[in-house]
Amino acid sequence: MHDFHTHFIPDEVLTWLKDHKENVHAKWIKKEKNKDDFLVINEKWGFELKPSFIDKNLYLRKQKEAGVSHSLISPIPQLFMYDFPLDITTDISQVYNHSLSHLVTQANGSLSALGTVPLAHPEHAADVLHDAVKMGLKGAIIGPSAAGKMLSDDYFIPFFEEANRLKAIVFIHPLLSEDSRLKNWMMPNLIGVPWETTVCATDILLSGIIDKYPNVKILFAHGGGFLPYQIGRLDKGYEQWGAVSSNLQGKPSEYLKRFWYDTVLWNPASIDFLVETVGEDRVVPGSDFPFDLCVWPPQATFAKGIQSLLD
Repeated sequence: MHDFHTHFIPDEVLTWLKDHKENVHAKWIKKEKNKDDFLVINEKWGFELKPSFIDKNLYLRKQKEAGVSHSLISPIPQLFMYDFPLDITTDISQVYNHSLSHLVTQANGSLSALGTVPLAHPEHAADVLHDAVKMGLKGAIIGPSAAGKMLSDDYFIPFFEEANRLKAIVFIHPLLSEDSRLKNWMMPNLIGVPWETTVCATDILLSGIIDKYPNVKILFAHGGGFLPYQIGRLDKGYEQWGAVSSNLQGKPSEYLKRFWYDTVLWNPASIDFLVETVGEDRVVPGSDFPFDLCVWPPQATFAKGIQSLLD
């Protein structure tokens, strides 16, 4: 079994955080007696720093016990650091990418990885992506926006041009929504996270960017958010309004089948619907391990999706 959505923090990255804790406002906070410290960066997006995030041997053992034979590791979204100056974001990207490359080399085939890039500065992000792929990484994990701009903005052309040239995987992972309405009952995570993916995925689809960069392998987290469930509404809008159809060469439901989606949905019926909607060759197994809301172990194999994404 493969796992295409899993996260890890190498020792070198932890050391970097401790060395730069004042610059990035890093805090290790004990919230509850029976829990590990929470790592908070720049006063937002704190998470419990479980041993599985940082102990390589424990991480690998957990994967093996769950029957996962190969994991595609991604950096954690809390460390994208797009809000910081270029030198900080570039520095941690390079440290993270080099350490993951070393980890993959040591793993003898059981691991591969995606890098992180200074996305708010697309030309530099393109350079860091180039170096990451040269080191053996499969592409990059990025957030749903940066520098106050959606990913379809021409601002990001340098990054997508390089990703297209490299035929890289671009795993789009949401950050917690800052919608002021989502304050109670863990809603920023429960619905804010898939909502951010929904907005980003819809923007990318309707922009027609996939026609400009057909070799970029875009993978959406958490089953594509709410977009697959509402694709009929987009198709109807395509028929009604030029503002929806102007950038497209076919219906939105056709474009939906040109991206990839993980299975982090916790509901077999939802996964079945996703497969029926986009095709089994566009769905890959994922877990989001070791975050709290992980599907562990991944719920299905999806060999066709794995092959098409890695081809």
